[in-house]
Amino acid sequence: MIRVGIDCGVKTGFAVAEKGVLNRVETLTITKAMEEEKLLHAQDPDLVVRIEDARLRTWFGSADARQAKSGAGVREGVGSVKRDCSIWEQFCIEQGIKYELVHPAANMTKTKSDYFNRITGWIGRTSEHGRDAGMLVHGRLK
Repeated sequence: MIRVGIDCGVKTGFAVAEKGVLNRVETLTITKAMEEEKLLHAQDPDLVVRIEDARLRTWFGSADARQAKSGAGVREGVGSVKRDCSIWEQFCIEQGIKYELVHPAANMTKTKSDYFNRITGWIGRTSEHGRDAGMLVHGRLK
């Protein structure tokens, strides 16, 4: 079974795993990621998309301090990621693609590349967004 991990944001983390083994980890625009999603769904109608859903997040850590230093744009960034989560959910519904919304706390995020490579066996270069998407699907057999 194919599983696709999506880390929402301006730079969309996109990862694909078959039988729990990663075969793609990259960063795409949201529109390119959606195109790829449709192609994969055409190959395997049973694929499942796992979306890290920022709307489920209730804690924002140092966002208040960053907002005080950098301005309201910090909160706007959080809002745009939440909007992207809504867009992904609606996209999956409209395309008839099975999906799961994953609470950010339920996913191991912000891993460093050497650690990510060690636990997943991935060899190529990755971005933080790609790694977050990869962790959504790595090792998932169901």
